[in-house]
Amino acid sequence: MKRRRRRAEDIALQRIKRLFELAEADARKTDTKERSRSDRYVQLAREIGMRYRVRIPSHLKMRICTGCYSFLIPGKNAQVRLRGDYITTTCLRCGKQMRRPYKAPRAPSPRRK
Repeated sequence: MKRRRRRAEDIALQRIKRLFELAEADARKTDTKERSRSDRYVQLAREIGMRYRVRIPSHLKMRICTGCYSFLIPGKNAQVRLRGDYITTTCLRCGKQMRRPYKAPRAPSPRRK
């Protein structure tokens, strides 16, 4: 039973990564106003993650607006600014500002497994 669940989680993670690849390819070739397909890919990836209780990897999660859940591309529908200790990404569709720190991610805690 545990093996089957693990396999489903692995497949879900692969699908999430593939959907983000498709969203990237579609967003690069289409105009700013016609982003519905790449946003739909992001929506599907979120639904898969919630259904199978799989986290979207952090490097992909930074490409999603936390306000309107659109796929962000710096320079097209997102504005990236460097602040003192953090990077600010502003969604140009809804105006939501997201911050993330400069410093490297910490190593996982030895107590957590």
